[in-house]
Amino acid sequence: GFVYVAFIIDVFAGYIVGWRVSSSMETTFVLDALEQALWARRPSGTVHHSDKGSQYVSLAYTQRLKEAGLLASTGSTGDSYDNAMAESINGLYKAEVIHRKSWKNRAEVELATLTWVDWYNNRRLLERLGHTP
Repeated sequence: GFVYVAFIIDVFAGYIVGWRVSSSMETTFVLDALEQALWARRPSGTVHHSDKGSQYVSLAYTQRLKEAGLLASTGSTGDSYDNAMAESINGLYKAEVIHRKSWKNRAEVELATLTWVDWYNNRRLLERLGHTP
């Protein structure tokens, strides 16, 4: 089968603050990632930037952003520079997790994603911090 992953990134801090793995691209899957991020950060008044995927511009998702006090921003169609940090993290995730092996099921991908997000947030070397976690 095929799986999808949604990451919510705190660009200022450089952390993944919400994520979900799903076998479908329904709005509920990105809403779950958003809820995790809201619980972790409570970021009223900040900007939520995304691409123009149908899940991110859906009524349910944009309403939840509004309820949380977030300002919605979407990038230009086909312009990866508008969402450069997300594109970078997605590229790292695919190279460091997804493309390294064949996956048996969604649960296996989910566990690998959990492990990778923990590593990404807590143990990777950060150039901006002098190559320290």
